[in-house]
Amino acid sequence: MTDLYSRRNFLWTAGAAAGAVMLKGCAINPPSPADLSPKAQALSLNPSQIPETTTVKLGYIAIVESAPLIIAQEKGFFARHGMTNVQVSKQASWGAARDNIEIGSDGGGIDGGQWQMPMPHLISEGLITKGNRKIPMVTLAQLCTHGNGIAISNKHIGKGFGLDLAKSGAADYIRDLKKAGTPFKAAYTFPRVNQDFWIRYWLSAGGVNPDQDLDLLAVPASQTVANMRTGTMDGFSTGDPWPYRIVRDKIGFLAVLNAQVWKDHPEEYFAMREDWMRKNPRATKAVLKAIMEAQQWCDDPKNRDEMVRILAQRKYFNVPTTFLRAPYDGKYAMGDQFQEISDSSIATKYWKDSTGSVSYPYKSHDLWFLTESVRWGFLPQAFLGEADRVINNVNGEQFWKEAAQELGVASADIPKNSSRGVEKFFDGAEFDPTKPKAYLDSLRIKNIKA
Repeated sequence: MTDLYSRRNFLWTAGAAAGAVMLKGCAINPPSPADLSPKAQALSLNPSQIPETTTVKLGYIAIVESAPLIIAQEKGFFARHGMTNVQVSKQASWGAARDNIEIGSDGGGIDGGQWQMPMPHLISEGLITKGNRKIPMVTLAQLCTHGNGIAISNKHIGKGFGLDLAKSGAADYIRDLKKAGTPFKAAYTFPRVNQDFWIRYWLSAGGVNPDQDLDLLAVPASQTVANMRTGTMDGFSTGDPWPYRIVRDKIGFLAVLNAQVWKDHPEEYFAMREDWMRKNPRATKAVLKAIMEAQQWCDDPKNRDEMVRILAQRKYFNVPTTFLRAPYDGKYAMGDQFQEISDSSIATKYWKDSTGSVSYPYKSHDLWFLTESVRWGFLPQAFLGEADRVINNVNGEQFWKEAAQELGVASADIPKNSSRGVEKFFDGAEFDPTKPKAYLDSLRIKNIKA
């Protein structure tokens, strides 16, 4: 057990199980909020599980990674764990989410929510905050795998954009645009995190240097469609439903899904401010258990149509249900010929995928994101020596295990290891979390800084 866990153990001791939660085993079929009054909700909990507060404010971005937060609210999962005053607040951008976690809910911001990786680590270290202020955060669960793609404008039809840019000739095409003074412009939703890493990996695997051969910029997810429509952007990396909408609106095509680049890759995470957790340990656990139940609900095929109807609402994603339904079955029109693929194994998963647990916050995945940060010069090479300290400070795997046990999750579904093992990518690269430097050494295109 790490010193960190010993220091933080107080977070859960106040809510440690004197016995199992009385709702144990009912995760998939909760009562609706209308069926359970706040008083009844409180009475249905073991007294040791009643939260210190019923109020929390969580932020989200309108992409499929946010579904567990929205479903936990809409289906009454928060309420059944005593959190009867949860505000799930749409964020205008990742920059706005970062600003709102800095000020916290007391200042009109948020207490936690959905995050691209490694934003919680960067915020905790004061690397992307105003005045480099350190705001300790804890990652409590991974929200999903898959659900992302890279869309390309129709003006590039026939240029070979697909999984392997080198073999198709698209890599040469991108470089020629740069030489001609009309560089290819591609976007991600926030610098130095998930979406930036996904497009960089795909480009570099195809022989394109993302720092030299094209222009990369940050654009909020909700603006990507408009920018593609007006011709100010050639491609973008973001989460569903936006890549799929590009295809449905016939203004672009899907060149690649991130599930093709890295099968069962980790996506965004649920994380909270540590000071809020310190003040409200039982409430933190209640929120986490509600999100875990929502993840189970989202993965149940019989709930898929209802989930899509909920997410599509104006107050959430504000898109037609048709923009969401097919991708949840792994159905996408790919390439500039719009050839449909249908593969349920590449659809978004919230609770389990082919590797096992989706929700569990593996430390090995934290390390991959930080190693990629070093690869692209976002963090100095010496930071690898600090990686274990940063990960141990931020990763909340022990909290996840305790919440899962109280929720009645089967022992077989609770990972025993902090590592998911060696990760394999489409281009043959492998990431062994015991040898991050060997991974960096194996990569041809990188921008490592001392």
